[in-house]
Amino acid sequence: QLQLAESGGGLVQPGGSLRLSCRASGGSLEYYAIGWFRQAPEKEREEVSCINRHDDSTYYADSVKGRFTVSRDNAENTVYLQMNTLTPEDTAVYYCAATVVCSRWAEYAYWGQGTRVTVSS
Repeated sequence: QLQLAESGGGLVQPGGSLRLSCRASGGSLEYYAIGWFRQAPEKEREEVSCINRHDDSTYYADSVKGRFTVSRDNAENTVYLQMNTLTPEDTAVYYCAATVVCSRWAEYAYWGQGTRVTVSS
């Protein structure tokens, strides 16, 4: 069974950058579209990005467009989320999840445990 593990979260100052990793085991990420989600305290979960399999087409929420970049390295069985120009509004627990195709109706069958990102001075 596919298992996902996020890493790379931490404390960063406003304007800083972080790169999150989503590493898979028990299966190959090249067969999945991978979404990145975040959930801040008292807020609903938000999908921030997704990268499709095969053509690596991507999706970004308006709130992160131009600041976040998703990419995959199939040889490393890892998907990355590069986050630049971070603001306190980006503070949340970030999760990666696997599905068949990036879509607003996608059902994500596999989830990681999350990694916490805190943006604060």
